[in-house]
Amino acid sequence: MSLGIPEIILIVLVVLLLFGAKRIPELARSLGKAQNEYKKAKEALKEEAEDLQKTAEKAAEKSEQ
Repeated sequence: MSLGIPEIILIVLVVLLLFGAKRIPELARSLGKAQNEYKKAKEALKEEAEDLQKTAEKAAEKSEQ
C-alpha cells in the first residue's frame, strides 16, 4: 500500500483546512522534537539492554567456574 500524488495532495489539503497555515510550522516542529526524543529513548534502551546482556554473560561465566 503506497500513497500516490493525489492522496498526498488530499491529505495536505485536509491538514490545511483543519489546522490553518499558521499552525503547520508549529506542528512540524513538535513532530520533529517528538521524533528526536523517540530516537534518544530508543538508543538509551538499546544501550541498557546491551549492558544487561554483558552483565548476564559475565555472571554466567563466573558461575561456571
